[in-house]
Amino acid sequence: MSDLIRHAWGSSSLGDFLVAASDRGLVAFEFGNEWEGLLDALQERLPEATLEPDDVGLAETVTRLARLIDHPEEDPGLPLDPRGNGYQLKVWQLLREIPAGETISYGALAARLGTRDPRDVTKAIADNALAILIPCHRVLKKDGSISGYRWGVRRKRALLERERRAMAQRAA
Repeated sequence: MSDLIRHAWGSSSLGDFLVAASDRGLVAFEFGNEWEGLLDALQERLPEATLEPDDVGLAETVTRLARLIDHPEEDPGLPLDPRGNGYQLKVWQLLREIPAGETISYGALAARLGTRDPRDVTKAIADNALAILIPCHRVLKKDGSISGYRWGVRRKRALLERERRAMAQRAA
């Protein structure tokens, strides 16, 4: 029996995005302009799934995610269905525990997982398909500088700045 994954497209201040959901929750929230390429990559990651367009059924989700892009410090309250192996799920859960406006280094994240080698952590982060919701943008290099981001360093920098600004306004 194949898994039905519904999908829709959205637009935001940081570009177009793909939303994909199972009956359990979101499986993908990814930035990109190459819609066909994003769908092909999703099908490759979920080879047993049947992908079906559902702009109407996912309209509210698209609206909530577009708002999240402008307010990454807010929780849109959407159920997630991340697809990965046990290690990836563990890394992604740790990412979800990083508060908005805060960051962590790859090495510190690796240490929380009981290793000094951040390479496996970096790979798990790169495999995250749920932008912002699993906040991999909050992971920085040891010196605090921004390194790569699956959806572009410009987006990572913008998300971090939006979170910092929102948290500063809350503190004021």
